[in-house]
Amino acid sequence: MIKEKILLRALFKNTLFFLLTAFLFSCAAGKRIKNQKVDQVIHASRTYIGTPYKYGGTTRSGMDCSGLLMVSFKSIDMEIPRTSADQSKYGKGVRMEELQPGDLVFFAAGKSRRKITHVGLVTEVRGRKDVRFIHASTKLGVVENNLYSDYYKKIFVKARRPLW
Repeated sequence: MIKEKILLRALFKNTLFFLLTAFLFSCAAGKRIKNQKVDQVIHASRTYIGTPYKYGGTTRSGMDCSGLLMVSFKSIDMEIPRTSADQSKYGKGVRMEELQPGDLVFFAAGKSRRKITHVGLVTEVRGRKDVRFIHASTKLGVVENNLYSDYYKKIFVKARRPLW
């Protein structure tokens, strides 16, 4: 009877250890896959740096902001909406202080402070006030800027985290 209890306890401990280890490794693998996807999307978007701005553009001869994100996500076979307004409804909301690479940032650059007119992709978080994002600027084409620069901070509306 005592030997059976000892064996059952040892079996329970070993099973619990195995399940916990499997869970932790599966979580780490899931995070690794997500990080690989984020890295691939950022890499794809960076290949367009220097591409001139073109309204409605989705090619190397001309690109607009939402087109840049659409083709970058397509590089990992992930479909996102075409327009910045529709992209602003995709994924889950995230606060500016919680931004991570791969998050989408949205701006109201027009007359209406509420209407989404521009989108970018967070590429790096270097510090509390240094968050880099890539986007297609109407004047400069595809570039990376700091979200906390005076201009972008002023027109920032919200951020979303895609459903990786």
